[in-house]
Amino acid sequence: MTSPTNSTNSASSASSHKAETAFSVCVYCGSKPGNQPEFAQIAVQVGTWIGQHGGQLVYGGGRNGLMGLVAEATLAAGGTVVGIIPTALVEKEWAHHGCTELHVVDTMHERKRLMAEKADAFLALPGGIGTFEELFEVWTWRQLGYHDKPVGILNSLGYYDGLMAFIGQVVAQGFMADWQTELVTLGTEPKALLQSLVQKAGFSPRAKVELL
Repeated sequence: MTSPTNSTNSASSASSHKAETAFSVCVYCGSKPGNQPEFAQIAVQVGTWIGQHGGQLVYGGGRNGLMGLVAEATLAAGGTVVGIIPTALVEKEWAHHGCTELHVVDTMHERKRLMAEKADAFLALPGGIGTFEELFEVWTWRQLGYHDKPVGILNSLGYYDGLMAFIGQVVAQGFMADWQTELVTLGTEPKALLQSLVQKAGFSPRAKVELL
């Protein structure tokens, strides 16, 4: 398997950025903006918070939809952005070449592995089946002990109400236990949820940087 490539910066530059970041959050979200403008606002809030607190965004490397918005907001707020995208999706998801680091990899498996390795915590925003698949994978990995990094779901506008109701049904039918649901932190307010996830990961976010 080909090693991931960095299309924007040298290895030394990437290492320098990593050393400067206070924490790293992997954000899963849609490559579409959704039908309600509030979804876009939430993505911007998430990216802005990460950037203002000296953090690093790790995400799927696209520039469309909520993915592009959270990346642009992180960069605008002074944060670093690591995008990881498979070759087959470079054109389909419009790879964001403005990322601090952009890794183009061979497969989706390599994409998800690298995203997980580079993250201190995971956060799912509204999205489609790709977002769901990524969320359930890191949730399952935590259940199995492959990692102990906090996982959060941003339930903005009640987007995940139906999913959480279904998870409750799964527990009621004996296919999951309560402790498995407790491996995920559910929240409705971006800043509070991000603060909680970063602290659970063992980091103290830097004081907010007021932008001019």
